[in-house]
Amino acid sequence: MTFTTTVRGFALAIAALPLIAITTPAMAKPTIEVAFVLDTTGSMGGLIEGAKRKIWSIATAIADGNADADIRMGLVTYRDIGDDYVTKTYDLTTDIQDLYANLLAVKARGGGDWPESVNEALDVAINKLKWTPGNEARRIVFLVGDAPPHMDYAQDTKYPVTLSVAKQKDIVVNAVLAGSARDTERVWRDIAQNGNGRFIPIPQDGGQVVVIETPFDDEIIILQNEINGTVIPYGPRALQKRTEEKARQLSEVAAAAPAAASDMASYLNKRSAASSEAITGGGDLVSDVGTGRRNLDTVKDEELPESLRKLPPTQRSAMLEEKLKARAALNAKLAGLVAKRDAFVAEHRTKAPPKQSSFDRVVEETLKKQIAR
Repeated sequence: MTFTTTVRGFALAIAALPLIAITTPAMAKPTIEVAFVLDTTGSMGGLIEGAKRKIWSIATAIADGNADADIRMGLVTYRDIGDDYVTKTYDLTTDIQDLYANLLAVKARGGGDWPESVNEALDVAINKLKWTPGNEARRIVFLVGDAPPHMDYAQDTKYPVTLSVAKQKDIVVNAVLAGSARDTERVWRDIAQNGNGRFIPIPQDGGQVVVIETPFDDEIIILQNEINGTVIPYGPRALQKRTEEKARQLSEVAAAAPAAASDMASYLNKRSAASSEAITGGGDLVSDVGTGRRNLDTVKDEELPESLRKLPPTQRSAMLEEKLKARAALNAKLAGLVAKRDAFVAEHRTKAPPKQSSFDRVVEETLKKQIAR
């Protein structure tokens, strides 16, 4: 038998085998998770108020350059034993509006002796928050405070042990020092080094947060309010009520802080290309039907708002279609304004004289570097 005959026979045998489809797993969607571990004792009042004004700007900084990523943010606030609470936890979530509402409710109070329950707060952040596993996720913590941990609490897991767990979970821990306390600085530097993060000193009050008002803010807020008018709340009554509150949230923020409301609208617009969301966290029938997450025919009548319940099925579909078209047109118009606003803010930041490091700037700069690593 010749070599050629052998090869032909082998080829015929392979051809006779049944075809087996070869598939490759789809690329996992990247996930970016950021948690703030925040001292909320009395001395932190100025920084907390600044964080409330800039949380949407920080969220937008994550969204820029990461348009296809799932963005989840969380918060652990802490004080000390003897205060109103030791820690409060707001788990990682894509519902940034809900997180923002919780942050608005945070007040700086308490703090009798100098050290605080830093060890417990870090332990909660690393071990109790629901971090996404896998190589496609970026997991980043910002510890923000001005006082060192109580190392004399026998029940606490001390921070070196917690940081070793953080390394195993590939969670980066940054330490943001408000003020210049030497004893806190020593610990914060140690936390940053062992957390594979940055030690970041800022003024006690958080520094002068960068608030740049633009000529486009008013129109952006008007457009986003019109987009919010296309929201159709559905689901259990409690969810419908929360969805209605979120649709009103922008107007309430705009009355107190127009630049923050513009930041919020900018974030929502940048996320809407993939999700059609006008609000975060679900509960909007227009978004869920528009993206195929729900089928209108499978939604129970009792889960619909009265405005839809009283309509026949064909008119319900027509109303949804009308809302979707209106939202798409408004979002397209808003995207143009957001691009102009971004250019305006970038230009004025470049021209502004150098200032002390501020909470929002150092967090945004750190996120850009650590997400891109």
